[in-house]
Amino acid sequence: MKYNGWVLTPLVILVFILLFSLYTVDETQQAVITRFGKVQGEPVEDAGIHMKMPFVDMVNYYPKTLLEWDGERGEIPTKNKTYIWVDAFARWRISDPVKFLKNCESVKNAIGIIGDIIDPSVKNAIAGYDLIEAVRNTNREFDYKVADVELVSGKMNTERVNYTIAVGREKITVQILAQAKAKLVGYGIDLVDVKIKRINYRDDVQRSVYDRMIAERAQIVEKFRSEGRGEAQKIKGDKEKELKRITSEAYKKAEMIKGKADATVTRIYANAFGSDPEFYSFVKSLEIYNKSLDKDSTLILSTDSELLKYLNKRR
Repeated sequence: MKYNGWVLTPLVILVFILLFSLYTVDETQQAVITRFGKVQGEPVEDAGIHMKMPFVDMVNYYPKTLLEWDGERGEIPTKNKTYIWVDAFARWRISDPVKFLKNCESVKNAIGIIGDIIDPSVKNAIAGYDLIEAVRNTNREFDYKVADVELVSGKMNTERVNYTIAVGREKITVQILAQAKAKLVGYGIDLVDVKIKRINYRDDVQRSVYDRMIAERAQIVEKFRSEGRGEAQKIKGDKEKELKRITSEAYKKAEMIKGKADATVTRIYANAFGSDPEFYSFVKSLEIYNKSLDKDSTLILSTDSELLKYLNKRR
């Protein structure tokens, strides 16, 4: 029994030491071995099982994959003194694990260092150009066309402004990437890409821009309303013209009918007068009596008046 114990004890110790001498590296990882704080050998980048000195060697694991840096929104003045909010992000990887261990130690610390380097680069790049350079990439014309708007004063206000893009947003981000990448090499960091996620006006400037946009839209709306009122007046004028034309033609036809009727009446009267002048005179006198004499009328005439000759005869 004692013989078996002496045999098993060294075996257990050997297995225990062997277990503490092995470590594994994943496909997405790379490792740096340190002994009492000093780096031992080259970084381990091959996936699999590896050996180290038990109890004295420490394995520091770092990712090989792309990592994300998402910056905080910062207020930056452009070259034309327009204050804007700029929100940028970046993609990076650990290119030299040994330098990374010495300068950053951890991914969390590296993110802070990256922010301290990229943020000034973004500010310097944005501040060196006008706002339109940070917004657009090319001189491509807008898909819509804003017409001229006639103001109340009668002047024409051109809504469309043509800009010339000399650099553009894409080249600005390339400048930011080049400037920041050179500074991060010493930290064992490879900055892969930097992009501007969002650009917006400062709150007070944004309100001013919105007010201007509202005023511009109101001017265009007023132009359309003015055109509508002009078209309505034109339609109304055409209607009045057509109405007067119809009324004039109707009046013309009515007058022609009345003229024909008067001519017929005159002809009948003339025929009646020619056939029996005395009877015609009698009828016309009766008409005069009917129109001019009633119960409230008083007429003083001499006895030899021509108007009363038929009344005298009846007596």
